[in-house]
Amino acid sequence: MASPELPPRIPLARPDLGDAEIANVVDAVRSGWISSLGSYVGRFEEGFSAFCGVRYGVAVMNGTAALHLALVAAGVGEGDEVAIPTLTFVATANAVRYCGARPVFVEADPSHWGMDVRDLEARLTPRTRAIVPVHLYGHPCDMEPILALARRRGLVVIEDAAEAIGAEYKGRRVGSFGDIGCFSFYGNKIITTGEGGMCVVNDPRLQERLLLLRDHGMDARRRYWHEVIGFNYRMTNLQAAVGVAQVDRLPPLIEARRRVARWYAECLGDLARRSGLVLHPELPWARSVFWIYSVVLPADGPSVQDVMTRLDAVGVDSRPFFHPVHTLPPYARGERFPAAEDLAARGLSLPSGYGLERWDVERVSTALAKALET
Repeated sequence: MASPELPPRIPLARPDLGDAEIANVVDAVRSGWISSLGSYVGRFEEGFSAFCGVRYGVAVMNGTAALHLALVAAGVGEGDEVAIPTLTFVATANAVRYCGARPVFVEADPSHWGMDVRDLEARLTPRTRAIVPVHLYGHPCDMEPILALARRRGLVVIEDAAEAIGAEYKGRRVGSFGDIGCFSFYGNKIITTGEGGMCVVNDPRLQERLLLLRDHGMDARRRYWHEVIGFNYRMTNLQAAVGVAQVDRLPPLIEARRRVARWYAECLGDLARRSGLVLHPELPWARSVFWIYSVVLPADGPSVQDVMTRLDAVGVDSRPFFHPVHTLPPYARGERFPAAEDLAARGLSLPSGYGLERWDVERVSTALAKALET
């Protein structure tokens, strides 16, 4: 007897690419400008920075390059300390190490999963040069106290907004608060260029520094003259061609993510009330973009791995939260961060990509409820 056919698999994420993106890439190819020179790079920088409410954009090859470039441009170097949340993707810490600096880890705030400002202040030392708040899973950090603390201490603030394109804190878009905002356009982000990233700044001197370092440190007025060591972090015109079309569609793309989040809140609300499941937060001062809709499983239920295995068996993709960076071998120093460790041990991300319909979210929610049964 043949086994019943499973419904189509629901992936964790997929990009939304259409005719405009294809037309721009074809145009870039036909122009012959396919590397880092070409009109689409500047257009993408202007369009994206304007969307963020910031004067300048500097496009780069990926989000990690954006973080590294921002740190170097801000003067972070050997022997400095940089405060970052421990609950983040490892790229945040790696970029600090690329500079010869030391990442100092900060506890997570259980209410929004981002940096705990109270713990942040306790971690600062005379060697601290910068703070890198991460807008985790699409939810903004509580920026006002972070900025106030940075001003008192004379510290640089570099926003890691890789997962939060278009998210808002008290009515302003993330990336516009710090000295530099950093974004990623990886394939699963709110908008994509395949790979790609961008730094956004208001200070023309910082923009000039970023542009210099992005292109091998080559003097803009004297070709092939290099007074500083720079990097080859340029974005290609082909990537930017996709980005120009994606920026034009940012508002509806963000609304699509928020619509999926509303469906999950409706479908999982009763389960959360009954079981202790914690739904993806959105605090009163925030407008999240719900990059990947995530939940925290009940403390007394099955493990994240068990739930993932059960979801996989019925054709639903999922993934765990990031491992706190302080638990990873290159960064382990015997420190403990109970809130971050608890979130990471029980955190689960659910399908959130473009193309999901209400019935897909209902199917995922039903599967999660069954997977939580002990």
